[in-house]
This record gives sequence, C-alpha cells and structure tokens, in this order.
Amino acid sequence: MVVIMESGADEAQIEAVIDRLNGFGFDVHRSSGVNQTVLGAVGVKPGFDKRHIEVLDGVAEVYRVTEPYKFASRSWKRENTTIDLGKVLIGGDDVVVMAGPCSVESEEQIETTAAAVAAAGATILRGGAFKPRSSPYSFQGLGESGLKMMRAAADRNGLLVVTEAMEVGHLGLVAEYADIIQIGARNMQNYSLLRELGTINRPVFLKRGLSATIEEWLMSAEYVLASGNTRVILCERGIRTFEPSTRNTLDLSAVPVVKAKTHLPVFVDPSHGVGIRNKVIPLARAAVAVGADGLMVEVHPNPDAALSDGPQSLFVDQFEDLMEQSRAIARVVGRRIAGPAEVTA
Repeated sequence: MVVIMESGADEAQIEAVIDRLNGFGFDVHRSSGVNQTVLGAVGVKPGFDKRHIEVLDGVAEVYRVTEPYKFASRSWKRENTTIDLGKVLIGGDDVVVMAGPCSVESEEQIETTAAAVAAAGATILRGGAFKPRSSPYSFQGLGESGLKMMRAAADRNGLLVVTEAMEVGHLGLVAEYADIIQIGARNMQNYSLLRELGTINRPVFLKRGLSATIEEWLMSAEYVLASGNTRVILCERGIRTFEPSTRNTLDLSAVPVVKAKTHLPVFVDPSHGVGIRNKVIPLARAAVAVGADGLMVEVHPNPDAALSDGPQSLFVDQFEDLMEQSRAIARVVGRRIAGPAEVTA
C-alpha cells in the first residue's frame, strides 16, 4: 500500500501516519522528495480498510500496489530513478556505456582496453575477476589481483568500475574495488546474496536470468530494494529459447515493457544477448532505439586470444564504430552518449 502525503505535510503528521501504520502491523518505507513524502506500507493485510489512513491529517492519497513487486513498481515511485555516481548519472538523459573484457587477464590487457574504451566514449569499465563458468575447467578469473588491475586501469583512464560478485563472501572485497556490483544471470535468484546486497553501499547491476520472466526479474530486484538498497540497475542480457542461431535470444521488447512497469534504469547487454561478434553492433543500435538507459559491451584488444567469450567480444575499432552509430541513434530519440572529447578532457 502506498500513502502519499500532502505537499505541506509536516514531520509530526508524517510520523503520526507511520506510527499508525506500524500499529496495524505494516513495515513502512519512507521516500521523501523535494515537495512530497511517500510511504510504502508492506504487509499482507487483505481485509485492511485504507480509510483508517485516509482520514489522518496530512494524507493526500492512499492506494494499493497490486504488483507482487512493491518498491520496484511505478506505483511506488512514479518518476524514474537516477543513480548519481559523480562522473556518471545513470537513468537520466544520457545513455551510459559500460565496456571492457569478459575477464581481466593481465595488466597490459586491461590497461589497453580501458584506454581504448575511454577514448571512444565509454564511462564505465566492465570486466570479471570472479567468473561463473559452465565448465569447472574453464578460466575462473584472477580474483583480488584482477580487481586491483581493473581499479588501477579505470582510475588511470577516468572510468568507473562494474564487476561481478558471485557469493556473499565476495561482497566486501568486490565493494572495495568496484563502483557498481554486478549480479550475473546465474545468480539472479540467489536470494541470500540479493538480501545481503541490500546492506551494501554500492549500486547493484542485476542481470536477467537465463529463463526468467520479467516478473521474476523484478521480484529479484525487490529483494535488494526491500533490504534497503534503492540503487538497482536492471540489465537485459538475452534469455534461453528454442532458437539455436544465436547464443541467447535478446529480448529487446523487455526494455519498453519493464520501463512501463518499474522506475529502475534498464541496460542492455548485446554481447551476451547474441554471442556473435558481427551481430553486436546492430543490436546495440536497436537497444538505444527502444529506450535503454545504457549498454554493456564486451571489448578485447585481441578477442581471438581471449580466455573467455572471445567470439562475442568486439575489436577496438568495432567498438569505436558501435559508439559512433549508437550516438547517432541516441540523438534521434532525444538522448545522448558522451563523445570521446567529453570523457578524456
């Protein structure tokens, strides 16, 4: 249930409503804007009469949130969530680009990639230090040494860092080096991990599960939001279907659907979405066209020698083309992507 306070409601009136809701057994989450305070009352009370709250001083409106995800819903927050990271604002007018290798392999590799993607206009460096691989014999990442390399390369090139945490025990370490913590598709429904992320002071980049419905994806975001972390970014990265022509089926229709259902920013990962290098650029263009707030793209200085996901990683010159083309699409839809001069200045 959502309680919208009048724009002139004072603190005493707000606290009185919170106390009354608590008295009825609701957990209350408060969101205070510049002009208005909104209270989210969580708790299963099927027979509750909302008039008990509507009659209180300072209350403008009370309505039920019918979606199973409460804090992720636009019913709870009607304006888009923006995440201010200083150098980068996610969820605003700019389409934000995250780029880098699937895995951090060496200092030279991550430094070369960071310099190249920054020069092309990316603002966030992506890369894996802990890698969830389908085979136990595949490269699993460099761990903390990889995190250190990525942080250093990002700092030298004016970039932020997004990287994956695979388990609760990794969160503190990853948060030490990363600006954004990624939760991969295989962990989308790792609920103990999602709850713990609610206590971490880092934005969470939540990828859609391999076979997850949109509602399941938003419910996973709800675990983080309900645990206290309001900075969640969603990422469509392709789902598993019967079609074998590509690695996954990139569900671009999810972008406008999800943006209608939730206030959270939505990114698209065309690299995992299609898994084939020569199809990444067209899908990146399409993602910007349908309203994505950002892109996550795999780039490697020598994809043929990459230790993971080489076939879907772009060469540097291909990434430059992707940025130029995506920038043109962004202008058409009334948005923008930072140019090289803006990033490196």
